[in-house]
Amino acid sequence: MASESLDRVDAVVVGAGVVGLATARALAIAGHEVVILEAGPRFGEGVSSRHSEVIHAGLYYPVDSLKARLCVRGKALMVAYCTERGVPHRVCGKLVVATAPEQASTLLRLQAHAAALEVPLQPVTRAQAQAMEPALACTEALWSPSSGIVDSHALMTALLGDAESHGAVLALNSPFVRAEAQGDGAARGWRVEAAGIALQSRILVNAAGLQAQAVARTLHGLPEGHVPARRLAKGHYFALTGRSPFSRLIYPTPVDGGLGVHLTIDLAGAARFGPDVQWLPDRDPEDSTFDYSVGTERQAAFEADIRRYWPGLPTGALYPAYSGIRPKLSGPGEPAADFRIDGPARHGLSGLVNLFGIESPGLTSSLALAETVLEALGEAE
Repeated sequence: MASESLDRVDAVVVGAGVVGLATARALAIAGHEVVILEAGPRFGEGVSSRHSEVIHAGLYYPVDSLKARLCVRGKALMVAYCTERGVPHRVCGKLVVATAPEQASTLLRLQAHAAALEVPLQPVTRAQAQAMEPALACTEALWSPSSGIVDSHALMTALLGDAESHGAVLALNSPFVRAEAQGDGAARGWRVEAAGIALQSRILVNAAGLQAQAVARTLHGLPEGHVPARRLAKGHYFALTGRSPFSRLIYPTPVDGGLGVHLTIDLAGAARFGPDVQWLPDRDPEDSTFDYSVGTERQAAFEADIRRYWPGLPTGALYPAYSGIRPKLSGPGEPAADFRIDGPARHGLSGLVNLFGIESPGLTSSLALAETVLEALGEAE
């Protein structure tokens, strides 16, 4: 098909997860005609549906990182957006707990780090923590008052509704095939192919999550060396049978690759625990099939981790809930990698932004990530 006969749009966003939908919304509100390509039959069923639904305060990330800046900015944007649009959420707060004296130094470092980021975080004694959560066991803790929870599906529904009300179109069952940079100067754009769809677009945003590297490798014209290696970490979650004795989030001190098996609550008050970290072997990035099963063989390890801060966990009260896989850019034992937002300033191709390594705190950062994509494109006001 010749490029002159293609349907023309202003922007194509690949991936209808929370970041793709937030970006499509921002582009549509800015006046662009947007098509969202989603490989699956429904939006938001990849990474965006398999996490803790936590609104993170921004405690853990390096001061000069995108994760830190966009988490703090995204938290404020998300709470304001959810309040305005009636998206169910709650700023319930979080306790980060030490369960052994040797963990006190970790809390001190975390407190100093939060202060550098200007994120509120208050030290509390064991007695104060137990007054807040009587079932909790700890030696001391930190209180994060701005942490919370959100109904992620309701959030994505609202983002999609906003995008569509400004003219965006969601194309489901439309897996991305390839794209090719075309034209020069102001006329430069992208010839985009998906299953049954061919478009000419000035802007192309790769927000494909676990498949971001696979999508990037099909972008003809993208210089070699601009597709980072993907590392996969699977996290399992178990849920609690019966009523939770906790009304706040409970986090242990961080571990390699994650934040430890923490306790989160949903908006109905039900408790779930996770994720742990299981590093998966490298695999073909184009393979979109993943094993999300959660076996009972992990239950004993979960119970042991949980009883460090909740010794009263009843025997047999956990059941396998779900799992998620994070598209990381660093592997076991390596320093945690930052988000990568690769725009024209990095790769030299106008109109293109590749989003790599969008894991936690991607949900919290989603609205701020959308702002940053528009900035990278030169589309911000």
